[in-house]
Amino acid sequence: QVQFVESGGGLVQPGGSLRLSCVASLTLNDYAIGWFRQAPGEEREAVSCTSYSDSSKFYADSAKGRFTISRDNAQSTVYLEMNDLKPEDTAVYFCAANLMRRRCLWPTINHEYAYWGQGTQVTVSS
Repeated sequence: QVQFVESGGGLVQPGGSLRLSCVASLTLNDYAIGWFRQAPGEEREAVSCTSYSDSSKFYADSAKGRFTISRDNAQSTVYLEMNDLKPEDTAVYFCAANLMRRRCLWPTINHEYAYWGQGTQVTVSS
């Protein structure tokens, strides 16, 4: 079964940094890839998206200037570098592939995404 495996989450103090990784069991070259997050009691929201070639990227307003998405298609891996973390960034973070697009549509249409992993917990707290 095709799936992403996310890792890199953890407990970090406000202002800290984390680098999330997302490894897929398929070739990612043809898909836009998104990072999403879901906090308790909240809907899943898109954080960032990168096009198939990593040449076009989009970020939620809450992530702009702090988060950086990147990908290594040869390794079927997508990253999310998160800096200056805030308590409101606390959530489970997921990645997924847009099977319908090579380039990102922003805002995302979440039902276009598939291969959701189990997510990785990010907790920002002092």
